[in-house]
Amino acid sequence: MKFAVIIPARYGSSRFPGKPLAKIGGTEMIVRVCRKASEAVEEVIVATDDERIVQCVEQAGFKAIMTSDKHRSGTDRVREAYEKSGSDADVIINVQGDEPFISPNQISALMHIFEQHNDTRVATLARPFDKSLGFEALFDANRVKVTVSNTGEALYFSRSIIPYVRGAEWQQWLDKTDFLTHVGIYAYSAQTLKEITELPQSPLELAESLEQLRWLENGYRIRVGITNETTVGIDTPEDLKRAEEFLKTIRS
Repeated sequence: MKFAVIIPARYGSSRFPGKPLAKIGGTEMIVRVCRKASEAVEEVIVATDDERIVQCVEQAGFKAIMTSDKHRSGTDRVREAYEKSGSDADVIINVQGDEPFISPNQISALMHIFEQHNDTRVATLARPFDKSLGFEALFDANRVKVTVSNTGEALYFSRSIIPYVRGAEWQQWLDKTDFLTHVGIYAYSAQTLKEITELPQSPLELAESLEQLRWLENGYRIRVGITNETTVGIDTPEDLKRAEEFLKTIRS
């Protein structure tokens, strides 16, 4: 089974324009993501809508492909890059361009799911919520929650807290049950990638602004691997400051 990592990297983020080119420890974020991905797979491609990102990626020795600036999601951008690249990968792994600390082990974990379960069509990762962060962090709508079946498949993703803990005050919820938060990395078989990008947006997806709900609503099973490794996603300039501090801790 052959794997490829494709990294969608859009220049025009509303909260952080030019984010992929922001530097962490003197190195552009998108280059850091490429380097991490290349530790897990040989084929790494950046899918972008901006020539400045193409130049940065190519100067670092990686491959970049220009894609449309009209895509509604990163998955759509990944599909275009995959088809333009001429890749013969059986499984495409979508690593977010704003995850400079993604672990090669996390990418390998997705690969292992496909190797272990040959009927897998889509896979992703989740992390046990760190209860020391407190309820407010769990309540954060940008921290997507997921529930998983006994067979390791996603039941639902939500920006709300799931599961709801009945019969307890919210201050007690963290003591009553465990929660999983979603790690935004996906792997799809090549055929599945084509199929899911042709689906119309679904009611749950539109309500929560989570594209993986479109797949669930259309009957696709999403296998979920569990990771305990910490990553620092970058959504805002303030997150970039956190990333600089995190870099210091892993270097020390």
